[in-house]
Amino acid sequence: MKTCSRRDFLTQTALPAAVVGGSIAAGGCAPRPSQGNGPAVHTGKTYRWKMVTTWPPHFPVMGEGADNLAKWIKDMSAGRLEIQVYGGGELVPALQAFEAVSQGTAEMGHGASYYWAGKAPAAQFFAAVPFGMNAQQMNAWLYAGGGMQLWQEVYAAFDLVPFPIGNSGVQMGGWFNKEIRSINDIKGLKMRIPGLGGKVIAQAGGSAVLSAGGEIYTNLERGVIDATEWVGPYHDFLMGFHKIAKYYYYPGWHEPGTVLEMFVNKRAFEQLPLDLQEIVRAAAYRSNLSLLSELESKNYQYLNTLIDEHGVKVVAFPKDVLDTFRKYAKDVISDLTASDALSKKVYQSFDRFRKQVDGWAEISEKAYYRSVGE
Repeated sequence: MKTCSRRDFLTQTALPAAVVGGSIAAGGCAPRPSQGNGPAVHTGKTYRWKMVTTWPPHFPVMGEGADNLAKWIKDMSAGRLEIQVYGGGELVPALQAFEAVSQGTAEMGHGASYYWAGKAPAAQFFAAVPFGMNAQQMNAWLYAGGGMQLWQEVYAAFDLVPFPIGNSGVQMGGWFNKEIRSINDIKGLKMRIPGLGGKVIAQAGGSAVLSAGGEIYTNLERGVIDATEWVGPYHDFLMGFHKIAKYYYYPGWHEPGTVLEMFVNKRAFEQLPLDLQEIVRAAAYRSNLSLLSELESKNYQYLNTLIDEHGVKVVAFPKDVLDTFRKYAKDVISDLTASDALSKKVYQSFDRFRKQVDGWAEISEKAYYRSVGE
């Protein structure tokens, strides 16, 4: 079969009889092969992938987000890329998802990058930084401020390609079974809290416990932990924490805009045709907006439900506690960046962007909120 030019091909495909039953009519010509960097598109091949997550199967919001990603990718690819989603523990333990995708046991993972601090300390900066940036600022840093390039650099050592696929927005400070009146009340406290926030709690004399989402309720109910942070009113209500904890603290100093992630095995991703690679990227963008919008639209409704229907005590952290947390956060980040060169490189970019964008926020968002409150 001969290869045709773009003009030949356009002329030919304008004729109804040019293609019959998916084959080129006799005497016709095939479109010129793609000259891109990846495999040619529209090969007709079906790819079947596995996605492992850090969430229980169909877990509210997060697990459902993984399910939606798989569905969107299948729909947009007309079934050419099918992804079977496995909740934490179904194929691999929840907190081994990163390793499983890195090694090729699964092609795709779904979680949050601070879970992998033990393997890649710099990964934490792509999830949440105490007293750091909010959701729109994190997106700005990642998409338009060089953050994605650094994230890709960090994950390249593990043969992974990262994508942001959601954001919690500003979180709540957590559920506690005792009041926090001063920083001394943190001493001896066992709290489920990941990432840099967990290191701040440890610095304050508490114990930071890392556990998968599906284990938190039972651990809090049985006294394995004294407190837990999770997300915000909507998701926390679905988790049922109001049934077993007395006090609901704010603000979420530890996670002001937590990025959730999809990570893909690099070799598997590069073997996809270029159009399927773009479909994966597009689905990640859609998920990033969708998850943040869902939480933002429902948090205020469920905050009212928790207060009005369940009598939850919503309490602000004392100012001196927040001030001490802020000081410890600076110490924790200083120690990390002094001991890990890649963490230093990532945080320098993060901090530089935060300072720049904060100057704009002072006369935009912050000024607006102050004016509304007056």
